[in-house]
Amino acid sequence: IHIFLFCTFFLLCPSAILSYISKHEVLPKNYQHVLSLVFAVNEVNKNPNILSNITLGFQIYDSYSDAKMTYQNTLNLISHHRKIIPNYKCGVEQKLVAAIGGLDSETSSHMASILELYKILQITYSSFTPAVSEKDHISSLYQMAPSEEHQYTGIVQLLLYFQWKWVGIFVTADDKGETFLKKLTHQLSRNGICIAVTERIVTHRGFDNTGLIEKSQNMAESLSKTNVNVFVVNADKSTMTGLQWLLLIGRMMSVSPINKVWVMTADWDFSWEPYHKDLDVLNFHGALSFAIHSSEVKGFHHFLLNLNPHSEANGFIRLFWQQAFGCQFLDVETEEESCTGEEKLESLPGAFFEMQMTSQSYSIYNAIYAVAHALHAMLAPRTKQGEMLQPFLRNILFNNSAGDIVFFNEKRELEGGFDIINWVTFPNKSFLRVKVGKMDPQAPLGIAISHLYKRKEQTKYNQKHAIPSVYGQVVPLALCNDYCHPGCSRQRKEGEPFCCYDCTPCPEGKISNQTALVFGIFIQHQNTPIVKANNQNLTYTLLISLLLCFLCSLLFIGRPQLLTCNLRQTTFGIIFSVAVSSVLAKTLTVVLAFMATKPGSKMRKWVRTRFSTSIVLGCTSIQASICIVWLCTDPPFPDLNMHSLPEEVIVECNEGSANMFYYVLGYMGLLALVSFVVAFFARKLPDTFNEAKFITFSMLVFCSVWLSFVPSYLSTKGKYIVAVEIFSILASSAGILGCIFSPKCYIIVFKPELNSKEQLKKRNK
Repeated sequence: IHIFLFCTFFLLCPSAILSYISKHEVLPKNYQHVLSLVFAVNEVNKNPNILSNITLGFQIYDSYSDAKMTYQNTLNLISHHRKIIPNYKCGVEQKLVAAIGGLDSETSSHMASILELYKILQITYSSFTPAVSEKDHISSLYQMAPSEEHQYTGIVQLLLYFQWKWVGIFVTADDKGETFLKKLTHQLSRNGICIAVTERIVTHRGFDNTGLIEKSQNMAESLSKTNVNVFVVNADKSTMTGLQWLLLIGRMMSVSPINKVWVMTADWDFSWEPYHKDLDVLNFHGALSFAIHSSEVKGFHHFLLNLNPHSEANGFIRLFWQQAFGCQFLDVETEEESCTGEEKLESLPGAFFEMQMTSQSYSIYNAIYAVAHALHAMLAPRTKQGEMLQPFLRNILFNNSAGDIVFFNEKRELEGGFDIINWVTFPNKSFLRVKVGKMDPQAPLGIAISHLYKRKEQTKYNQKHAIPSVYGQVVPLALCNDYCHPGCSRQRKEGEPFCCYDCTPCPEGKISNQTALVFGIFIQHQNTPIVKANNQNLTYTLLISLLLCFLCSLLFIGRPQLLTCNLRQTTFGIIFSVAVSSVLAKTLTVVLAFMATKPGSKMRKWVRTRFSTSIVLGCTSIQASICIVWLCTDPPFPDLNMHSLPEEVIVECNEGSANMFYYVLGYMGLLALVSFVVAFFARKLPDTFNEAKFITFSMLVFCSVWLSFVPSYLSTKGKYIVAVEIFSILASSAGILGCIFSPKCYIIVFKPELNSKEQLKKRNK
């Protein structure tokens, strides 16, 4: 039983045409694909637990990037005798199990149109573009790569992570490029990211096209002058050829260096082009690219080190060796240096040949094992004779030697993610692939970026932009214009994208936050009697806590994340406890102050001590303890609500333990009730220093809001629950702020003549 590899953009295997292919270059990237195939087949054949007493073999065919040759070689898979006779299998001794390929959607589509007729399994080892609608109708086609849709979402998440909201896009001027542009543009606009410029690259057929060269010159000059620092590139072969051509033109024209951050799709690799050895990799220093998730496969590096160029079993090794090391073997008449066979592959530049398995080679490795496991299950004794291989392949589930789980989803796509690669290049044409993140479609909220660069506390910061620097890289700003300073508001520019705006000063009389204004009034008039009479420390504590109460409502806005879900209710509960306990401390301080005026009263020692501070800290610590127990036992978490509304999935925060949430509310209500009762009984004390009336009204508003919140919260479903809680937070905060501080601010600002010791003494009399 043989497995046939259809490796696109490589060379034909039969020895009869070696004289023809010797005139062509071997792409080392695709040669590694072949080596990963050989490595995987050898592992399967040596493994006694898979297909015992059965040996897998393979043949290699080339597509030549041509539709006609793809069809011809696909028919060769079926005929075998170099004479293509469709529908006949005369004299065939070897059974075709599956075809693995091709590397791009176009080649895969050409192959599938023939293989589907014979129901022969085909496993592609790269993405099959969603624009190719016939994929859904080809039941024998499987994709050893994640869905392309995940990559679009990943690009958006990556841009949002770095706050890059002013980007350019590179695509080819064809249907594939337009499809990529359409899908990505939709997701970018939904997430507030603007496309500053779109460059469509015309695929060149040679360098003798004067019009193309002139257009490339203009594009290179425009690229060097643009203020767009980040470009998203649909990094297929045509686009990358055009981009590298632009960079070459720019260097030849001596224009300003084109220093951009390139965000590449999973199609990209340094070794795509025939001139990969001469590629200036420094142009891509700091680039970020997506790659089909891969892990280090044990034994592959050792396998490469033991390659022998004198082996007759490897028909490509001599040609590759000569091309890689610029030498010739002794049996070839040439003036070039002779190959000894002792040359080291690890000495080659990384842009030419990599010693670690690339993502597409890893996909081929997994494809071999997927077919082997499916074949093993089909040939098991309990299986009915005559069953087809496809159902077993559809249901495979295994851990490969690297520890990754391999299985297909309902669309026959690999259920996996994408790695995010940071390319670090060096002057000697070597480079590092640094995995700085992972797009995981199995995360609770879909795509998740696990980590990028180093954690901020471990990195040096650029003083101008406060952005982390890794391997000498500085993350640029990608905004249409700088952020507005405090005291300014955004005003959209006419005729410009929504990301562009002017910063205009706030109109006179307009304020951004009433709480901050009250705090400023009290700071400015801190030496006046009315401010001194109201326990300055408690007043400032109350104002700051009220400011934070308003701000904590922001935690309820936006897509729920694990951190925000944990902070929402706990932050709200603790901050409100500080505010209400400050109100309680103010009331008790007034009561104690007047009780201490009685002769022989023992309350004087309590007034002199930090009684109010103890009240605030004690009451708040109880609420903090409740929140800590909540987070340690059954914390909130992001969840998908599929039951509240038909045909809608709501991303929300599951509170974990509903009881703990009500404990937080109950304790806060208890503090408010105690404050209300104490203030009510203290309302008849002399009113010079007495805030009891104002506190009574504020606690009445506070209790009314939260008493109405409970039935509203229980009767509301879905996304409206968040709106109810935000309203309650803002209403109760505004109630305390307005009832307690409005009278004082009115006197301070509009009636300063009443803010004097003489007036206070008169009122006291």
